Amino acid sequence: MEITAAIKEEARRQVAAAGPTGLSLRAVARELGMVSSALYRYFPSRDDLLTALIIDAYDAIGAAAEAAAEAVGPEADPLVRWIAVCRAARDWAVAHPHEYALIYGSPVPGYSAPQDTVVPGSRVGLALVAVARDAHRRGLLGPPPGRPLAGPVRVDAARLAADLAPELPVPVIAALVAAWAQVFGIISFEVFGQFNQVVEARAEFFDRAAAAVAAQTGLRVAGFDGAGAHRPADEDQGIPADGAERTEGAEGKEGADDTASADDTASAGDAASAGAGVLPAK
Repeated sequence: MEITAAIKEEARRQVAAAGPTGLSLRAVARELGMVSSALYRYFPSRDDLLTALIIDAYDAIGAAAEAAAEAVGPEADPLVRWIAVCRAARDWAVAHPHEYALIYGSPVPGYSAPQDTVVPGSRVGLALVAVARDAHRRGLLGPPPGRPLAGPVRVDAARLAADLAPELPVPVIAALVAAWAQVFGIISFEVFGQFNQVVEARAEFFDRAAAAVAAQTGLRVAGFDGAGAHRPADEDQGIPADGAERTEGAEGKEGADDTASADDTASAGDAASAGAGVLPAK
């Protein structure tokens, strides 16, 4: 195990210096004072070593997100827990930019990630799903805003709902997948320098953006101060303390959406035959 850890550590240094395309088993062996044939007993090919690094990175960011959720606890305010998960993923990415780039950066030419990466790559997404499930159980998850799902999107979301959270309405699952992509899009903008000379208060900006994404999934968002705490009301968004938007006729619309959401929950089981799957990895 010590030799395996040493090989991977040297491989990470090479990836940080030259990118994943510059990873070489011979160079790793040379730096460790090993002959190439000895290293091949641990990793038969460059792709095998690359896969090990990818799995480690997915597991590390996933473990950070899960630990943050556990620290807050399932009975905490869902928004606070959601922000904790997102913030943990962002903090890990900022602290480990080269490892983050390995899993969320440009694809490595000629490399195809095996099925082994799927479960580790799903951990952050599933941590967000867990927040939604607990909120739904406590009556703190409403219908996502927006138009009804298009047919093909509904099929995909129903398949995922059957696999991941059959009790959640299908539109919520679609919104969670979108939220997962948006959160990592924001993280990638920061890690890869797109916010330079644009956003300076990046931690505060990220928390605010993550809260806005949470609202798109149907989580009750009453107000957020950017530091993990609620405010009595959010004047910028016009949202009162109870989390309801100040719009006319909201009561009637909410009732209609609740009915639709119930139908969507029932339809998730019907779509199970569309195929099993989990959140995809790189």
